[in-house]
Amino acid sequence: MAKIVVAGSGSGGAMTANLLRRKLDADEADITVVDKSTDHYYQPSFYLIPFGYLEPDQSRDVDELLKPGVEFVHDAVTGIDPSEETVSLEDGGELEYDYLVVATGHRLDPSAMPGLVEAWEEHDDVYPFYHYEAALQMREALENFDGGTFLVTQPDTPIKCPGAPLKLTMLAEDYFRRQGIRDDVEVIMTRNAEHHFGVQPYRDKLYEIWDDRDIEFVENFSVDRVDPDAGVVYGADGEEIEYDLYAPVTPQFGQKAITEESPLADGSESGEYITIDQHTCQHDDYDNVFALGDCENAPHSKTAAAARKQAHVVSKNLTSLLNDQPMLAEYDGYAACPLLTKKGKALIAEFDYEGPISAPVESKMNWIMDVNVLPSVYWDAWMKGYDPLP
Repeated sequence: MAKIVVAGSGSGGAMTANLLRRKLDADEADITVVDKSTDHYYQPSFYLIPFGYLEPDQSRDVDELLKPGVEFVHDAVTGIDPSEETVSLEDGGELEYDYLVVATGHRLDPSAMPGLVEAWEEHDDVYPFYHYEAALQMREALENFDGGTFLVTQPDTPIKCPGAPLKLTMLAEDYFRRQGIRDDVEVIMTRNAEHHFGVQPYRDKLYEIWDDRDIEFVENFSVDRVDPDAGVVYGADGEEIEYDLYAPVTPQFGQKAITEESPLADGSESGEYITIDQHTCQHDDYDNVFALGDCENAPHSKTAAAARKQAHVVSKNLTSLLNDQPMLAEYDGYAACPLLTKKGKALIAEFDYEGPISAPVESKMNWIMDVNVLPSVYWDAWMKGYDPLP
């Protein structure tokens, strides 16, 4: 009987494990998911909770998500030895595998931005909203905010859900307008790049929206440090941006168990991401290792929508490999980003390795789909391994 270990119980890991359990009988494979956390968060809620568009209770226990016949090990992965086919655990034990799926996601490291930890923990005007706790805290801060500069910054590192900072910025601008204080607020977002969104034609549509609503985008701004006492963010080139309410995106990296305690990321340029074939999701050097989501180096946008598509590819190809059949499933780079532009309006950016798929059209239906429909679909279908549109 084959031993399959899935490292990570986030969107990619949970869905892949459940898909594999549906494809493989109990006498064909043991499937084990390992993660340091027992909570699975609906991360798209993190930019909706501050405005009251979703309530805070947006998490599930991992055991509730996994199908019967999938074992859950509550422990942190500390290393992977693909030569010995073992996964090391924090408690000193290890898991042996015949096939490994790595879906460990990004590691948020606020300490990588000097001043950020102090600003968040000791001040009441800084909320790194990629952290659930900060998203909750920001809700009250917005209610008490009566004017000044609202600033959103992005780190130099790759980030999961690259559209989230734009969505938070646009929803904040709309919120201030609805609160009747828009004339008293300057809304700014920065990024260390020439554009705030990388894919056309969505980029030009967003510029049109931002110009119409007087949202400022500061290009090529690399955050160097935060001075929370002065309320200033310093750029690497000496620029300064003052703030009264600050929502930074935390720097993000590969998990140390991958980058420091395994050879799986050795082939990537930065050493932060597992090197895989961008279509099969199979590791470049170890045939029985697959990876998906934020932890690997395929050139796609790091979104749950991408992980969802990859989960189908990984489950199909791993099953084929286990049965000595050719791997025919291919991931085409699909990613989707619902860009919420204001309360009740959104446009859907869909694209793959070849380019854009959907038109950049704002609609109420897009908002309803993302805010009112998608959370239930996420929990009750996708994460359970059921997907009418794989």
